Amino acid sequence: MNEELILLLGDKIKTKRTQKNITLEQLANRAGVSKGLISQIENNRTVPSLPVLFNIIHSLDEDLKTFFEDMHDAINKGNVLIIRKGQEKMFEKEPVKGFSYKRILTRSIASQAADVVLLELKKNAGRKQMISTDAYECKYILKGKVEYQVDKEVFTLEEGDTLFFDGRARHRLKNIGATEALILIFYLF
Repeated sequence: MNEELILLLGDKIKTKRTQKNITLEQLANRAGVSKGLISQIENNRTVPSLPVLFNIIHSLDEDLKTFFEDMHDAINKGNVLIIRKGQEKMFEKEPVKGFSYKRILTRSIASQAADVVLLELKKNAGRKQMISTDAYECKYILKGKVEYQVDKEVFTLEEGDTLFFDGRARHRLKNIGATEALILIFYLF
């Protein structure tokens, strides 16, 4: 099971449980498992066995096909993924006061190397020619407003937005904002 699916699974169970106002303890009792196991599954610390997973889904009064359908769609979104500011998913990794985790992106990629770069773009700076890289690229806009073209699609990104795509696709960017832009970039080779 890939990491993306595991994360979606825990999120989906927690979302369904809270939407139906079911407590951890109630779901655990219905599914015949411990409250701690449900918590671990929801927080992506463990993967349930198939029988346990089916019991949990049944205990949530969910249809198996429907439960997994949109998860499949979420994984197969294509080559470009945009996460807008505010679309990050809050999650609790550990019960520590003052810690606030937001998951921006989780993708399973067979990588051999990674490169983390901070790119500053002066006002009106941009690349005229399309380029490609031999890496998956994840761009997080720290400041400013940029336009990113990937193949024939054009995306406008602002502070807090994340762009993820296969860098083998031809692409270019330009600063379209009124100030300097700052981008945190992860290259996954």
